[in-house]
Amino acid sequence: MLALLLAFAIVPLLLPLLTAKLGARVFLVAAALPLVAFAHAVWLGPEVLSGGVPFSSYTWIAPLGIELSMRMDLLSWLMTLIVTGVGALVMIYCRWYFRGKTDGLGQFSAVLLAFAGAMYGLVLTDDLVVLVMFWEITSVLSYLLIGYYNNRAASRRSALQALLVTTLGGLVMLIGVVLLVVESGTTSMTTMLSDAPTGMVVDVALLLVLVGALSKSAIFPFHFWLPGAMAAPTPVSAYLHAAAMVKAGIYLIARFAPVFAFAPTWRPIVIGLGVFTMLLGGFQALRETDLKRVLAFGTVSQLGFLTVILGFGTRDAALAGLALLLSHALFKSALFLIVGVIDRQLSTRDLRELSGLGRQAPVLATVSIVAICSMVGVIPTLGFVGKETALAALLTETENGSVWGLVALVGVLLGSILTAAYGARFVWGAFWSKKDADGGMKTRTEWPRPPIGFVASPLVLAGLTLVAGFAAPALDRAFALYADLSPVSSPGIAAPEYAGYLALWHGLEPALFLSLGTIAIGLVMFWLTARRDLSARMLPFTAADVYNASLRGIAQLSVWTTSLTQRGSLPIYVGTIFIVLVAAEGTALLASPVWQAELVAYQTPMQLVVAPIMIAAGLVAVRARKRYTGVVLVSVTGLGMVVIFATSGAPDLALTQILVETVTLIAFALVLRRIPSRMGDHNASVAPITRAVIGGAVGVTMGLIALVATGARIHTPVSENYPDLAYELGHGSNVVNVTLVDIRGWDTMGELSVLVLAATGVASLVFVTHRSDTLSRAIAPLPAASGRSRRPLVETSEGVQPSETGSTRGRTAWLVGGQKVRPEERSFILEVIVRILFHSIIIVSLYLLFAGHNLPGGGFAGGLVAGMALVMRYVAGGRYELGAAAPTDAGRLLGVGMTIAVACAIVPLFFGVAPLTSTWWEAEIPVFGHVEFVTSTLFDVGVYLVVIGLVLDVLRSLGAEVDRQGKQARLGVSA
Repeated sequence: MLALLLAFAIVPLLLPLLTAKLGARVFLVAAALPLVAFAHAVWLGPEVLSGGVPFSSYTWIAPLGIELSMRMDLLSWLMTLIVTGVGALVMIYCRWYFRGKTDGLGQFSAVLLAFAGAMYGLVLTDDLVVLVMFWEITSVLSYLLIGYYNNRAASRRSALQALLVTTLGGLVMLIGVVLLVVESGTTSMTTMLSDAPTGMVVDVALLLVLVGALSKSAIFPFHFWLPGAMAAPTPVSAYLHAAAMVKAGIYLIARFAPVFAFAPTWRPIVIGLGVFTMLLGGFQALRETDLKRVLAFGTVSQLGFLTVILGFGTRDAALAGLALLLSHALFKSALFLIVGVIDRQLSTRDLRELSGLGRQAPVLATVSIVAICSMVGVIPTLGFVGKETALAALLTETENGSVWGLVALVGVLLGSILTAAYGARFVWGAFWSKKDADGGMKTRTEWPRPPIGFVASPLVLAGLTLVAGFAAPALDRAFALYADLSPVSSPGIAAPEYAGYLALWHGLEPALFLSLGTIAIGLVMFWLTARRDLSARMLPFTAADVYNASLRGIAQLSVWTTSLTQRGSLPIYVGTIFIVLVAAEGTALLASPVWQAELVAYQTPMQLVVAPIMIAAGLVAVRARKRYTGVVLVSVTGLGMVVIFATSGAPDLALTQILVETVTLIAFALVLRRIPSRMGDHNASVAPITRAVIGGAVGVTMGLIALVATGARIHTPVSENYPDLAYELGHGSNVVNVTLVDIRGWDTMGELSVLVLAATGVASLVFVTHRSDTLSRAIAPLPAASGRSRRPLVETSEGVQPSETGSTRGRTAWLVGGQKVRPEERSFILEVIVRILFHSIIIVSLYLLFAGHNLPGGGFAGGLVAGMALVMRYVAGGRYELGAAAPTDAGRLLGVGMTIAVACAIVPLFFGVAPLTSTWWEAEIPVFGHVEFVTSTLFDVGVYLVVIGLVLDVLRSLGAEVDRQGKQARLGVSA
């Protein structure tokens, strides 16, 4: 089972590659995997039916006790057969449904197969937390499937609606799952249900879990998303909204009902909302003219029916519920596929436009009638067997004094009447000959005969509901394995005289007459309403209107909140953050019972020299009136830290700090080009005393935090063991670098993610029309870059020009980008120096990268040094020179670097060790001598590339792009 689950994760990735060659036939390839899973379930059938429970497990998150556990009891076995069997037939059907279409088939087939895999995992997993994960995966994949026609606004809205509703329910359910796991002490559903917890917390948890189940299965008040999802292709409706996704909530109710059905919060919700949904959906189905929407609201009604029966909690109701669950998957998916055939052949689903199809398509009409008979409950279909058994179970409970039995019985009877009415309406609307408004017969709709393969899947599904009806005794013995888990009656209610059972004929019993009566009354209702227009709005609002109004309200609230808090004032934003910091941390400091602070005047004499300079620079920076002066003075603080680090035995920190300060200063300088040089030219600083008070409060607060935090240590710091750990675990003597790439590699991974986000954010704010790099392409046509000029470039009064005399061989320019720089902005000496030093600096950066494991350096420092080399090229030759220096997109460097770092975390898992575990090799190599290589160096390479990508992105955005926009503004044309 775990192998099949893995296959469901891998095979969909291959389908888009096959679509280009196979076209719609790729669905036949996709259907192979569900067929294999179906055959595997059939092969395990004898073991399951004999009471065995095949089980396989893989420990996933051991500290939390979460496992990838697959357990196939009778309920999971039945759901597996439905998910895989119907899924395979729907994919085979797609071969003809999408015939001749190519757009998006690769993605659609992959997502559909992945959805089948997610449902396969959902119905088989025994871990409740993993079930929630599969639950949310199905929501995301259903969003992609419903929105297949993404060029249609209705499809996009419907997909988003389904995603929001089911995801919201899933999040609420997650809270309930957490509460259940905490109360029971296990994530295993088997263990949890075998020794079920009780209490108020459990009741609340069940309520939250039911919210998720009801939202997934489109039970009121979440029912409105399912009819909206009919904007999806018909195969999606047949699979997701008849056999698979909407069954997830029903499955969860069926899983919990034998144990929790008599909890205080269960029956009022399950039976009350289930009955109301059955009636609401059935009534609305009578008012629709679109065949697909008739089935959609009919599905809502049937899901309410299933919720009532499977959630009722008694043995006979559970037995009937499984029969209804199977029959619904068969007949409703068949009916949706039939509508797909009609729509594909005639390009309409409006029953008012169809007339006389029954005589032209007798096979399709017969299949539809059989499926409708199963839905209505006509002998000898499986639907009849399940419906009669359900009525008998509810009738027995009612006769024995169960109030909820009476509510369920009356609701099911009324809902069954509506089911018969809209079932007859579907057959009449799709296949009968109709009269027009004047009483004459409508022109017969011409029917182009479809390929036999197109009709095969609904034919098989409808045929199975007949076969299953005759196989009722065998199903009774099988389904009893699940039904026997439930009590024979409700608490306080007398047990029935005999246990219910599934059969085609129980004799002339009350349940039979009740069933026949609902069919008869339903047909009369259809006859009375068939030619009447019932589409007029009956209430001033619907559930969909409430949903749309809620979205509008949230949007308006967000606009109001944004306009209130986001005033466009950076001082207000920063001031708010600082005030919150002072208030929160100050409260914590004042509430601290003991202040333990060890004050030391200084550790090294150099601190006495550097600290006054840093303080003085900070005070002068506050009084500076030019922005660049303020930036430089602020940098004095950072450079002072460099001196302190260097004299305190931290050369790595000193090297990194000076590089960071340099790059930061350059970034500030790039930004300051586009804003006034003097502060207060346009918007003078206001409330200086308030600013000074806030700034002083922040400084005092941070100083107190540092004193208290450093003096509050109780245990020996773990960092004292870092030197030994660095050598034993990381096989390196540079404690700082080994800590970054090995001991605390996860922290570095998070920091890399922040760098990638920062680079992306900066570029997104600066780039106006596109994010892609064009500098490397722009530099290509330049003569010095392309090599097409045979004359050397020389300085002239008009700038750099090809020489008219002299050799045609040799160098053409020191920096090719200098040709595009205005003469008054060029420095020939700087170009020569940069050209000579660039490669040496790159070599130094590589040395720092590979030496960092044992000597000062590392990927971060090496990347900053390489970034400084790029800064030199840009300063000397302008934006085109930057394109020549780094002829690749910064995003690629960021992506490759992050990929390498992530790979270093994942690869160790394949060797059975923890993520980011490193290993090393050592060998004696002639000339080089003893050589060692540690795999964490690869992680450092990823850090190196990410840092270079960050610097390059800053230069491309704050430098080159700002240059381009400035030139465009000067010339008034695109540069």
